[in-house]
Amino acid sequence: MELGMIGLGKMGANMAQRLVRGGHDVVGFDPKPEARSLVEGFGAKSAASLEELVDKLPAPRAVWMMVPAGEITGGTVDALMKLLSPGDTIIDGGNSNYKHTLERAKAVADKGLHYVDCGTSGGVWGLAEGYSMMVGGEKDAVERLRPIFETLAPGKDQGWGHVGPVGSGHYTKMVHNGIEYGLMQAYAEGFSILGHKQEFGLDLHQVAEIWRYGSVVRSWLLDLTADALDKNPTMDGIAPFVPDSGEGRWTVAEAIDLDVPAPVITQSLIARLRSRDGESFADRLLSAMRNEFGGHAMKKE
Repeated sequence: MELGMIGLGKMGANMAQRLVRGGHDVVGFDPKPEARSLVEGFGAKSAASLEELVDKLPAPRAVWMMVPAGEITGGTVDALMKLLSPGDTIIDGGNSNYKHTLERAKAVADKGLHYVDCGTSGGVWGLAEGYSMMVGGEKDAVERLRPIFETLAPGKDQGWGHVGPVGSGHYTKMVHNGIEYGLMQAYAEGFSILGHKQEFGLDLHQVAEIWRYGSVVRSWLLDLTADALDKNPTMDGIAPFVPDSGEGRWTVAEAIDLDVPAPVITQSLIARLRSRDGESFADRLLSAMRNEFGGHAMKKE
């Protein structure tokens, strides 16, 4: 099957490479010439513009977007609607907000196009391990793309599935990432407790390696944690600043809308926000309050 790939960053390029290895024809577009040269190096074709990309694909076309969520995704969809023909399919493999996906899908459908949202997980390891894909869209449109999903997934019937109508793929991936926030926070807090028990002199990398086999808390995320602790046991040189790309916030907002308690995911998001407050006015004020009502000493900078 032939597929257009828009966005040849690390993940998009790796996905294109896995597809080429699986026998698919891929035409890749990226504004950066070096990105286009990269995919040509492993056997994909390239296009210097969206117009050229569409021209090189046989109808009915399938175009997969791996671009940042938000304005870039919206602008790309708008551009493709002017270039594609009825019966063609747009696949959004990024982390778009599912509400935006629903809006885009409606606009696309008015043009006679299909819209498939694919929540994609796997990161830089997907090239070798395969990608986990949560796919939303019309049944017929998804079924036509089955060979693509089967090639990108860890196995033909593993790690991917058609989870529901348009929007459900990104919705499922949103919650997936919310869960990821909680898991990461739990591991980080647990290893911090271990590290602070100085009289035991625990080797955190050793503990992580022990837990990787047979333990109830073993996971791929723990495998990656063990690698990180091996490379940098004390996390020297890493600022205690943790970004978020939006999915955790959306998950918490959705939980509130649905009256579903989600304290772990919510607190993990708050911890990330807390990490960015270098001035921490709130903590300074708390210290001042303690001094006011109890005369407790305040630590000076």
